[in-house]
Amino acid sequence: MAKGHRSQIKRERNAKKDTRPSAKLSYARVSVQKACFVLDAIRGKDVQTALGILAYNPRYASTLIEKLLKSAIANAENNNGMDVSKLYIQECYANCAPTMKRIHPRAQGRAYRILKRMSHITIVLNER
Repeated sequence: MAKGHRSQIKRERNAKKDTRPSAKLSYARVSVQKACFVLDAIRGKDVQTALGILAYNPRYASTLIEKLLKSAIANAENNNGMDVSKLYIQECYANCAPTMKRIHPRAQGRAYRILKRMSHITIVLNER
């Protein structure tokens, strides 16, 4: 059993705020699996190396993630006052978003369902 009143427990839980700079892209029109191929390549790298990898990666998700990473860097610099040269990617992940369902006509009056998948992509930075 937890100690204290329910509102007190909630207050203590919400007081622990994550101060690491981050950026989140919601409802990105790329599947989680395709986004993770790019995210796996940059996880744990310093920011300048990650931007270089994303600039020359041919996948569509890399353009979205590059823009998101630049946003996270700007957040770290302007909101947290961190040094850009010391930043690295501590966490980056993609979660499932709602899937758009579309119908594609097929032979003999049948209809096949097309699933257009979306994802929520998050990048969290930290200083070394």
